[in-house]
Amino acid sequence: MNDPRPAAPEAHRPDAPITVRHHIGGEWTEPPGGETFADHDPWTGAVMATVAAGDAEDARRAVDAAQAAFAGWADALPAERQRILLRAADVLERRREEVSGLLTGETGCGRHYATVQVDFGVALLRQSAALPYAAVGQVLPSDIPGTRALAVRQPVGVVAAIAPWNASLVLSGRSVVGPLALGNTVVLKPSEESPLTGGALWAEIFAEAGLPPGVLNVVTHAPGDAGALVDALISHPAVRRVNFTGSTPTGRRLAETAGRHLKRIVLQLSGHNPLIVLADADLTYAVDAAVYGAFVHQGQVCMCARRIYVERPVAEEFTRLFTEKAAALPVGDPRDPRTVVGPVINKWALSLLERRVEEAVSMGARLLTGGVAEPPCYPPTVLTDVPEDAELAFDESFGPVVILETVDDADDAVERANASRYGLTAGVLTGDAHRGLDIARRLQAGIVHVNDQPVNDEPNMPFGGVKESGWGRFGTGFSAEEFTELRWITLRGEPRDFPF
Repeated sequence: MNDPRPAAPEAHRPDAPITVRHHIGGEWTEPPGGETFADHDPWTGAVMATVAAGDAEDARRAVDAAQAAFAGWADALPAERQRILLRAADVLERRREEVSGLLTGETGCGRHYATVQVDFGVALLRQSAALPYAAVGQVLPSDIPGTRALAVRQPVGVVAAIAPWNASLVLSGRSVVGPLALGNTVVLKPSEESPLTGGALWAEIFAEAGLPPGVLNVVTHAPGDAGALVDALISHPAVRRVNFTGSTPTGRRLAETAGRHLKRIVLQLSGHNPLIVLADADLTYAVDAAVYGAFVHQGQVCMCARRIYVERPVAEEFTRLFTEKAAALPVGDPRDPRTVVGPVINKWALSLLERRVEEAVSMGARLLTGGVAEPPCYPPTVLTDVPEDAELAFDESFGPVVILETVDDADDAVERANASRYGLTAGVLTGDAHRGLDIARRLQAGIVHVNDQPVNDEPNMPFGGVKESGWGRFGTGFSAEEFTELRWITLRGEPRDFPF
């Protein structure tokens, strides 16, 4: 987004795409051959940006720049790191309207979800500004006379950050801000679907905030070219940590590559998240919560409710109310403030939703609403009686599709919820908070919300899943565990006697 022309806050003219280049060593650069690709608006199809199509050599140059900048940034005074993070927060706050428009244009999110992302980004920066002053070690007791022992956390070096498109501002920000605040340098590879709001924008914000050259580098790539670039990042000797947010199949491949190079990796992966509605829940609230949790940002959020289990005494009434509300959600242009469900990210995503819903119906599932694509949108879709071997029943479908099922009781709901190989987030709606906490304890998920739906996040919380939803935790209160090295250092004030 390093185009010299001013960016329009709400939309970009199709005839005036932005130019996005790599940001390496503090400079905006292009691949040696000048290769580019087009970044499209998912609603209009217009070219929103012309983007540098990088390769493995660009990735290596970015890592080299990050490594060269590491010593100076790691030794920077905490006050300097804090000042830069707070300035970055002010820059993002000042550009709020422009950034919201960019998010809508690049990823198709509506006004609400764009606002959520900007608010999170500002809070992330301001909360992370405390990390340079966080406790970084402790004095340990030693049984060796005259020895003073310390456990000290120090920055690891270069962090490779690989971020997705679906919450491009938030998830790219989360992948870089904590590591930077702790004294690391970063190479960010955004998704090819969001090189602007998930990559170049963060480089711009931090450059304006005064971040030294090379501390944050951004390398972009064309569709289909991620593999070689990511392999170059992980295999580079200077890269000491990797963090990735995205699908479980991709995360598994990255973990295998990282393992071969003995690199630690933080993974936040797919979810097939359950929402449990018990008979004592407030049904009006439960319906509102479930509709939001299933269909916010067209269901293109890893935390969205994919399976809703309703206790039998209220199942019929909940199903009627939920289906009616889902069917009435406005579908269309994400720039229209009335729109709730906008376009899915691309044609491939749309065809996958079509195929999986059609498969489930052909296997005996009942379609309660939706189920017919309205390109580039897919309408809010509710199914029941989905067979266990239908792909919808066990794999993450990134879109506005949810499964409703009736359960006999809470134990039945917990058993079905835990049958999934995923374990990212879950929700429990009940009139008995203590019962809700007991159910939360039994659910196999990294995150459980009692009397709320599953889509929740705060910068300081330990965000992450269990089972095939990943390992490690993001969050300003937990970043030090992932992005610092714990070292044991001893000091003797007098000579030690040795036996030989």
